[in-house]
Amino acid sequence: MRAVLTALLTTAALLAAAAAPGAAHAQERVPVLFVHGYGGSAGNWDDLAADLVADGWPEADLHAIDYDSTASNTETAEVIAAEVDAVLAESGADRVDIVAHSMGGLSSRWYLKFLGGHERVDDWVSLAGPNQGSTVRLPCVAVQPSCQEVVAGSEFLARLNSGDPTPGAVGYTTFRSLCDLIVRPSTNVMLTGADNRYAGCVGHTAFLTDPGVSAQVRAVLA
Repeated sequence: MRAVLTALLTTAALLAAAAAPGAAHAQERVPVLFVHGYGGSAGNWDDLAADLVADGWPEADLHAIDYDSTASNTETAEVIAAEVDAVLAESGADRVDIVAHSMGGLSSRWYLKFLGGHERVDDWVSLAGPNQGSTVRLPCVAVQPSCQEVVAGSEFLARLNSGDPTPGAVGYTTFRSLCDLIVRPSTNVMLTGADNRYAGCVGHTAFLTDPGVSAQVRAVLA
């Protein structure tokens, strides 16, 4: 009888430990890959990465890429594919999460849709991503392929948004703001099939450092 009671108590203790706050997250969390926007760099993500570490993410599981943002987003998608493969090989994980800012949302979506990324990504989060393009024509539109692809109505966007824009079992989340003066209208951030959220009055680059946005992103990834 004592042996049975001991076994029951041990089982209960194990179940309680598994149900403890953070236990499930520790099992579910996967490496995170950050993709910056036009003219950005890996350093853009320092604040959000610090918040993730403070919230329990291992620093070794946070990866930010640098790439030539003047090149076509299709080329950048290849860079993302190679980086995801490297992260998975290093970590032993089956999937990664991707957090992208601005134009980085387009290259990462191209990876998801056309390069098999939907089989390797768990959550994809877009901060101020011009998923339907932008009516704001920045000076770079005249000379750089990446900027030309961001213009609403571009051939690149027509192909990217054709068919299913949110393929696979990936969790798609977008964040937009009426105070974003780069992606206009702000509703062009929204994506059919995604969890489209309004972030409040946040400037385009402020998405990278805004505490409220950080908290919501961490909640999505958790």
